[in-house]
Amino acid sequence: METLQQLTHRQVEALRIIATRQSESRGASLKEIASGLRVRPPSALAHLGPLEERGLISRFRGKSRLTSRGAACLEEYRRHHRVAESLFSRAGLSVEATCRAAREVDLALSHRTVEKICAAEGHPSVCPHGAPIAPCRTSGKAS
Repeated sequence: METLQQLTHRQVEALRIIATRQSESRGASLKEIASGLRVRPPSALAHLGPLEERGLISRFRGKSRLTSRGAACLEEYRRHHRVAESLFSRAGLSVEATCRAAREVDLALSHRTVEKICAAEGHPSVCPHGAPIAPCRTSGKAS
């Protein structure tokens, strides 16, 4: 099972919060992460442990930073979600409904399945919301 398929949506949200709150000089504090997740710090900490165990974040002196593996995982999640949104959009769902539907399946999709969906959708460059979709990882276009 791929790393992304082992995560919960709350853990992905924690990665996103860390990515937006960290800077070159400091990581995201537990308080910032808890606030972003709208939970108390002990609950936020429960989401960080598995992320650290998987090598997606590093923690030092109460601050969390994405590792290169964590940044890649977050980018892959965005790709999965946006490709799924594109599929649901072509199926006739509204822009708002595409996001909800994509959230139901985005963590369950393997990278290979996302590549196949992307190819079937004609390699869309943006999702229904206008956010960019990263190109396929395989050489050339996925088949």
